[in-house]
Amino acid sequence: QVQLVESGGGLVQAGGSLRLSCGASGGTFTTYSMGWFRQPPGKEREFVAAISRSGVTTSYSDSVKGRFTISRDNAKNMVALQMNSLKPEDTAVYYCATTNLVGVRKEERMYAYWGQGTQVTVSS
Repeated sequence: QVQLVESGGGLVQAGGSLRLSCGASGGTFTTYSMGWFRQPPGKEREFVAAISRSGVTTSYSDSVKGRFTISRDNAKNMVALQMNSLKPEDTAVYYCATTNLVGVRKEERMYAYWGQGTQVTVSS
């Protein structure tokens, strides 16, 4: 059983930055690819970014490409999401998730374990 705990959410003005972190425990971190998803108010959860086991391969949704950066520290069992140039439409609950499938995955159903989420609110 893998446990994931997100942190770093909060309230920020448009144009600002936040860094989300997700700590993992209960499994072998290097066997998991990691992903970030978000659920805006009143909408379905959507893919944000993913990173491979080694950290070499990453993938982003078109809406965050060039503004967000996903990274991982396998020595610390952590994955991070650096969010720059934030927009009000980035407001959402952000979740990290793990999959033991190889590569980067955008499909929510491919992820087996999820964190509880952290709220990000961007004011205009």
